[in-house]
Amino acid sequence: MATFLYRIGRWAFRRRRLVGGLWLGVLVLAIAAAAMAPSGEEEDLSMPGTESQRAFDLLDERFPQGNSQGAEARLVFRAPDGQRVTARENKAAVEDTLGSLGGGDQVASATDPYETGAVSEDGTIAYSTITYTADAVDLTRTTKSALEDAASRAGDAGLTVEIGGSALDAEEEPGGTTEIVGVAVAAVVLVLALGSLVAAGLSLLTAFVGVAIAFGLVSALAVPLGLTSTVAILALMLGLAVGIDYALFITSRFRDERAQGGEPEEAAGRAVGTAGSAVVFAGATVFIALVGLGVVGIPELTKMGLGGAGAVALAVLVALTLVPALFGFFGKGVSNGVSPARAKPRARGRGLSRADRQRIAASPAKRIGTRWARFVLRRPVPVLLIAGLGLGAVAVPALSLELGLPGDESKSVETTQRRAYDLLSEGFGPGFNGPLTVVVDTSEPGDTRATADLVAKTVRGVEGVASVGDPVLSRAKDTAVLTAVPRTAPNSGETKDLVHAIRGAVSGVEADTGARVLVTGTTAMNIDISEAMSDALIPYLTVVIGLAVLLLTVVFRSVLVPVKAALGFLLSVGAAFGVLVAVFQWGWAADLIGIEQTGPVMSLMPILIIGIVFGLAMDYEVFLLTRMREAYVHGASPGEAIVSGFRHSGRVVAAAAIIMISVFAGFIGMSSPTIQTMGVGLAAAVAFDAFVVRMAIAPAVMALLGHRAWWLPRILNRVLPNVDIEGEKLSGHVPASATGPNAAVPDATVPRLPVGRD
Repeated sequence: MATFLYRIGRWAFRRRRLVGGLWLGVLVLAIAAAAMAPSGEEEDLSMPGTESQRAFDLLDERFPQGNSQGAEARLVFRAPDGQRVTARENKAAVEDTLGSLGGGDQVASATDPYETGAVSEDGTIAYSTITYTADAVDLTRTTKSALEDAASRAGDAGLTVEIGGSALDAEEEPGGTTEIVGVAVAAVVLVLALGSLVAAGLSLLTAFVGVAIAFGLVSALAVPLGLTSTVAILALMLGLAVGIDYALFITSRFRDERAQGGEPEEAAGRAVGTAGSAVVFAGATVFIALVGLGVVGIPELTKMGLGGAGAVALAVLVALTLVPALFGFFGKGVSNGVSPARAKPRARGRGLSRADRQRIAASPAKRIGTRWARFVLRRPVPVLLIAGLGLGAVAVPALSLELGLPGDESKSVETTQRRAYDLLSEGFGPGFNGPLTVVVDTSEPGDTRATADLVAKTVRGVEGVASVGDPVLSRAKDTAVLTAVPRTAPNSGETKDLVHAIRGAVSGVEADTGARVLVTGTTAMNIDISEAMSDALIPYLTVVIGLAVLLLTVVFRSVLVPVKAALGFLLSVGAAFGVLVAVFQWGWAADLIGIEQTGPVMSLMPILIIGIVFGLAMDYEVFLLTRMREAYVHGASPGEAIVSGFRHSGRVVAAAAIIMISVFAGFIGMSSPTIQTMGVGLAAAVAFDAFVVRMAIAPAVMALLGHRAWWLPRILNRVLPNVDIEGEKLSGHVPASATGPNAAVPDATVPRLPVGRD
């Protein structure tokens, strides 16, 4: 692996104009394809195999005329204080408002609340349902303006009017202020970490190239593959974060090689051969974990996983080829500040002198890493206990984790959708916003009416049902649909229990009549998806951890290092879930990020965060432990290897983590609850994993294990492939003078420390 990537790095450096031209061409094509592609559609979540999904599929088959895919809006009217919406002047205002919508090109129908009975019992609130012939994303600005103007018309007449439904929904657009702040923080961190504006700019430039291509491809494929805006935002979020990090790791290694006297082309080759090997395996873990989301069985989650995996794969390719190519263009600027002239080049001199090595190790950033490593080596047990117990305490709220899907109730009270939701709850009860649809499928058309009436009677008898509508039969008279309104809100635990109670109650009707009775609706679908996600959480976590242990066993040729990495991953994920529960369920610090309504954590988040964080956690594990193993296989003691790893990679991993946290946190300011939850969860998980697990727990455990950390049974040593991630075989691709005693032991100046059984 290292030898192959070494050759790629040197080739890209030499053929920099060709490589740069190819990537520029791909970038232009991706942008052009995105510009010419039509906008994608926002799709509802589906879960094949669940009862609610089977019912939706049956409704599409039996009631095609009643399952239009167009957007829907609800105009909710409230009379002034002390008046009724049925009063003559208020009724005239409502009818005038609805009349102004009738001539719209995209309006399919608008119901009259006085004819449909859509007036509250006290007569103060009424609503009209407007259906459209197009999806929300395809509604023209004229159509949306007409809806808003109609609401203003009623408002001018003294009524309070709010707009609910999907008609005003819009795709989330990246590029807001918070994302820009996140990128700005990343730029500052890069400058501080690399000490060079050119090196920092190169890392940002390559990351933007990869992200732009990924975003363009997702946009171009949105319609044929059914990709939503959430997929595009996830690809942007991940591609930007890992793209900057991967470029940072290779650039940092290039600067180290130049500081040790390597010629630019040789330094580029060795940087890609060593740090690039770590990038490949780190990227592979993220890719596999994201692609693995497809096994859960939720199409939207599968698309999000594939979109994110594609962005990560592009980031790896850019880091391995475009980054070394840019070294050829800006090599002197990238290595600015490392004083290569004082070090004897590998190609012409003997190995670095002891004084040169001491000078290279004396930079402030490397001194901090060395001091921290030595501190942990002296006190491994206290560090391990404090860090482990601290993460455990943060993870405690995760025991109360509840899953659900956000609706209008989770939106800000500043939005008209949220205010419409509140008005409907006030006028018609909290369950009105989440009605249940009961589908009765009979084998004998003549029995449908009687069976449907029996089902309606049974459902009315279930505690917690506020009302049940009259059954509506299909044209073929073989299917009936009726609506049951719960007494409780859609996301409440009582509504979840009610869905199960109804399904249990109608099972008797099924046994007596032979009919099939299915409970569906948006609320039931959300409940089914949440339960399916909860059931899939442990199996997916098991697969991910098993993958981590297997992959790291191959990479580090050790049994205990992968086990330690997997347990650390569990700690960081548990703590991240604890933060999600504390913020989104309990409301801690919710005001700081604009969350006005607490509720269950979005169903997709736990598995999605596990998949992403698994890959990112292995990133830091690979980058940090690779330098430790590199020193160990060259003769350093376990303690020296730990210090070497922190000297060379500690500051880079810390910088990479800060960059990734900044990028993820930059998406917290978006209005989408999905993106907000993702931003908080990922930022917290990266912070815990990088700064607590990898920087504290990992070296403490390695110190206690000593030589045993690198133990591998003989049978595994023979069976497992040797991927040479530390670049040991690269000594055959550099002049012999560069592999002398000093060069062979990269950390000869590190004093031996009395750690464990070193």
